[in-house]
Amino acid sequence: MANLKELRSRIKSVSSTMQITSAMKMVSASKLSKAQDAIQSMRPYSEKLTELLGALNASVGANVSNSLTKQREINKVLVVSISSNRGLAGAFNSNIVKASKKLVSEELADKQVDFFTIGKKANDILSKEFSIFENNVKIFDDLVFDKASDITERLMDLYTSETYDQILLVYNQFKNAATQVVVTEQLLPIQSSEVDSQADTDYIFEPSKVQIIEDLLPKSLKVQFYKALRDSVASEHGARMTAMHKATDNATQLRDALKLSYNKARQAAITNEILEIVGGAEALNA
Repeated sequence: MANLKELRSRIKSVSSTMQITSAMKMVSASKLSKAQDAIQSMRPYSEKLTELLGALNASVGANVSNSLTKQREINKVLVVSISSNRGLAGAFNSNIVKASKKLVSEELADKQVDFFTIGKKANDILSKEFSIFENNVKIFDDLVFDKASDITERLMDLYTSETYDQILLVYNQFKNAATQVVVTEQLLPIQSSEVDSQADTDYIFEPSKVQIIEDLLPKSLKVQFYKALRDSVASEHGARMTAMHKATDNATQLRDALKLSYNKARQAAITNEILEIVGGAEALNA
């Protein structure tokens, strides 16, 4: 059994750790509230935009030919893996790395694959095994639509210039504070949405349906990419809050167990001292 000094040192260390994890949990909970509001307020707009594009595509049929929707033989693929710059978030980052590696080894096994990493953590691991086209770690310092729009425009240029034949997103989709789902989405080429052919699309379009589609396609991509970033941010804070909550609970249990061991050891030491005193007194009386 560890001596009393060692136990006191371990109790102090665990208590300090517990204070840190508890503080991190509170900070993440505060940030999660804002991130959750941001993604939940954005989803209806994104879904309605997708619905509108689907309805327009269905109504104009093959009259629309756009470089962003053009399908071609897939040889070179760019995978955009979205992680975070910080750890201590449970399996948040490792799940992105695992999903990215699985995507390359299975679905893209016969393709030339490069990575565009968003966030430091995925880049640190993926760069050891794969070709990294670019890494961006600054976007999360101040995540706004304009910054996401700039990256999306670069991705569109890479596709339209035929540098890559397909661009995929891998990110954590936010469900709730305790649940994040790793999602793989195709960003480019834009896929046609399935819509109800009987849906009511009795609208007046100016200047024309085709022109509206041409204008909305780039905007739709920017919104899709920005939503993925917002999903990832909310998922990160949720994952970190959950991880820190579990860490605090584990630290509390360990501290209580150490205190129990300390009290037992102290009681045993006191008992031994009493026995020594009683033994010494009896020896003097003998």
